[in-house]
Amino acid sequence: MNTEIVTPSPLLTASGKLRQVGWARQPRLDCNLENVSFYRMRALQRFRIKRWDYYGVTTPTCFFSITLADLGYAAQVFVYMVDFAKEQHHEEALTIPWGRGVEMPRNSTEGDVSFDNGRVQVAFKHQKDGRHLSVVWPDFGGQLLSATIELAEPAGHESTVMVTPIGDRRFFYNRKINCMPARGDIQIGEQRIHLNPHNCSGNLDWGRGVWAYDSFWVWASASGFVADGRTVGLNMGFGFGDTSAATENTLLLGGRIHKLAEIEFSYDNQNFMSPWSMTSPDGRVQLQFTPFYERVAKANLFVIKSEVHQMFGRYHGTVIADDGEVITIENLVGWAEEHQAKW
Repeated sequence: MNTEIVTPSPLLTASGKLRQVGWARQPRLDCNLENVSFYRMRALQRFRIKRWDYYGVTTPTCFFSITLADLGYAAQVFVYMVDFAKEQHHEEALTIPWGRGVEMPRNSTEGDVSFDNGRVQVAFKHQKDGRHLSVVWPDFGGQLLSATIELAEPAGHESTVMVTPIGDRRFFYNRKINCMPARGDIQIGEQRIHLNPHNCSGNLDWGRGVWAYDSFWVWASASGFVADGRTVGLNMGFGFGDTSAATENTLLLGGRIHKLAEIEFSYDNQNFMSPWSMTSPDGRVQLQFTPFYERVAKANLFVIKSEVHQMFGRYHGTVIADDGEVITIENLVGWAEEHQAKW
């Protein structure tokens, strides 16, 4: 378990097979989705390929997220903000038939993503030392939303990169970056949120792949700080694909990935607000997650159906780094979600 990919290569062979399977600290594989071989009629391949860029920013008072996704036969743009103190959230979404006007770059290390229908404008621009995010949404709950955010990627900052087979021909190529210092402003009506990189952290969930139509996963994540001021990030999950080569479970400490093995989740899917626990058989992870807010998102758009229970809460416990250091986690704000999708 936990085979590390260290050699650059294309993601897929000419026949559509994965060249390498496992995890990496940086994206080493070229995402050559033109080699996907799922249907005999090559023209149909695009309808099963999924691409998305999901950005989030955790602040002391709220969580703000922007996503652009291309599902092959439709694209989606959605923005939401969770207010921790008020324990409420607002979300707006658009579905674009056939993904018109949405372009997704080949790799996570290059290119820009944008959407503009004359009213809603969303753009993700890749820069040498980070990402520039901008959004204008004229009717965000009856108010104008305007945000400009800079997420820094310090030199040498590591990420969680996964290549996961899903059956014989399906796969998921994923990069998750935690703990990106965030600066900028989010304006909703008269409310203005200023982002300070000393207490605001951004994250990216970048995904490309061919999924089963009926899919399920659990994902838990957090970006913040430990008592001595170092940045700390958590990425944990399960639910799809063959993880015998590697799990997606990692601790990010001061910009360096510490690889974790299997993690057992315990939660009540009849009462998501009850405490969750994340523990590992090897004893390296002993965490409890206490939710304080539940965001439920449901969609039923003919072929696209999904239900997400995203719980925001606080992590407590310990995680042991690769060198044996015991990292104490206290009041680390993050989330844990269960997602069921037909797409």
